[in-house]
Amino acid sequence: MANGIEEPVQEESDHREISVAEFFEKNKHLLGFENAQKSIITVIKEAVDNSLDACEEDAILPEIQVLIDDLGDDKCRVEIRDNAIGLDRETIPKVFGKLLYGSKFHKLQQSRGQQGIGISASAMYAQLTTGEPVTVYSKQKGEPCHRFVVRIDTEKNEPEILEDEIVDPESDEFPGDKDYYFDHGTTIEMNIEAKYTKGHHSVRNYLKHTAIMNPYARVVLREPSGNKIEYPRVSKELPEPPKEIKPHPHGVELGVMLRMIDNSDSRTISSFLQSEFTRVGRTSAEEICEEADIDDGRRPNTLSKDEVEQILNAAQRVKLQNPPTDCLSPLGEDLMLKGLEKELNPEFTETITRKPSVYQGNPFQVEVGLAWGGDIEDEGSFEELRYANKVPLLYKKSACVTTKAIEDVSWNRYNISQTGNRPQGPLYISIHIASVWVPFTSEGKEAVANYDPIRKEMKLALQEAGRKLGKYLKRKERREIQEKKKRQLTSYAKEMGPAIAQLAGEGDAEEIEDEIQAMVQRDYNPEQL
Repeated sequence: MANGIEEPVQEESDHREISVAEFFEKNKHLLGFENAQKSIITVIKEAVDNSLDACEEDAILPEIQVLIDDLGDDKCRVEIRDNAIGLDRETIPKVFGKLLYGSKFHKLQQSRGQQGIGISASAMYAQLTTGEPVTVYSKQKGEPCHRFVVRIDTEKNEPEILEDEIVDPESDEFPGDKDYYFDHGTTIEMNIEAKYTKGHHSVRNYLKHTAIMNPYARVVLREPSGNKIEYPRVSKELPEPPKEIKPHPHGVELGVMLRMIDNSDSRTISSFLQSEFTRVGRTSAEEICEEADIDDGRRPNTLSKDEVEQILNAAQRVKLQNPPTDCLSPLGEDLMLKGLEKELNPEFTETITRKPSVYQGNPFQVEVGLAWGGDIEDEGSFEELRYANKVPLLYKKSACVTTKAIEDVSWNRYNISQTGNRPQGPLYISIHIASVWVPFTSEGKEAVANYDPIRKEMKLALQEAGRKLGKYLKRKERREIQEKKKRQLTSYAKEMGPAIAQLAGEGDAEEIEDEIQAMVQRDYNPEQL
């Protein structure tokens, strides 16, 4: 009772456990399904991310088709096809009908998806907004094509298989456009509440940004109008695939460490540290235990919570090597250059890939590209391209560390005009962070958290690229001044020839004019600047 008012008593029956699927069903905005315009981008983003990852894992040059039909009443039919290796029959229902089911969550290696939420959340959004399940076709090489119609039982977070059959993709009964058929891979079909628009926040712009960061992929978009847009492949070179690594002691929290101990078969603390962590050898394990004042021969499961915390704190004080960086797969300067030039056709391009660095025990690498002039002149002012593990980020720009890094740079030092903290002019800035675990600000994966080590690496890369662009712009300015002088002297040559001949009292006016023209060409050669 409070202030004389009797409070209602909550019965135990008022409480019940909810599944993760039911939670996100009621909070779909957390995953990027905020409105009809944004939701279609989110659906296509999740499918395209999966397709690119699947192709790269098996060293397949990606072929991706995105087909969209307008169903009216703010609803669209979306179909995404790829030429990846395909999924086996047992896996398909779980991938598309169960949230937090995936192969990437427990792996420490760079990948586009991390949480096992994306494509299954898209299927959940489809059945939530249109009441219809998702249809999946998957064909592995030399195997029959499996067709599943799946919905999510959100109360249990389990797939419900409505249809399961083998179909012949080459038969006339097989639905879809035969022009977009691959002999192996996965096709996803779903009807969703969506609004297809153009502009910055659009499917077309998202795929353009994807094509820039994945120049080895061929992507085709068929818009609801029937208009077909192709983003061609300009390289047959795939980035080096990432390798899985073990966690680093500097990046592990207490709760995770306790769980690792519970699941470990190691007989001693020393062997546990060596087998479960990267960069921990026998000597390092002994140093950590000595620093924590704990016997390294004890069994791990005898440690109390406080003793585990002592070991973690000791590991922070012991000097350990940084984690290996072969778990990363950066695009590389050459491929980034090709991607920017292919889609933007600039006058000048510069790309920088920094050496790998570490934040909180997690390796990461920053790449930056600057594209200036050319066709960008027609688009007007400065544009920012943000990427995390090769995935475009279109929303929440102001909250992203990439924007903070750009604002930290003094662009007027590089002959680029600046308004406030933002550069101005026909300039595209592309910033990419590759990491085993990108610190997104939310489940929607729309912005990267503003961590100091990440922002510092981005700023250094921007400054390095900015210096090279500044030198180019300075040379261009000098060439333009020389060209102006050259044009002026050339225009005066016809008048100067006769005048000099008359003053000298000898010589041919035409010969003198030719000599002046030759002198101008020799002394004002822009190639020498």
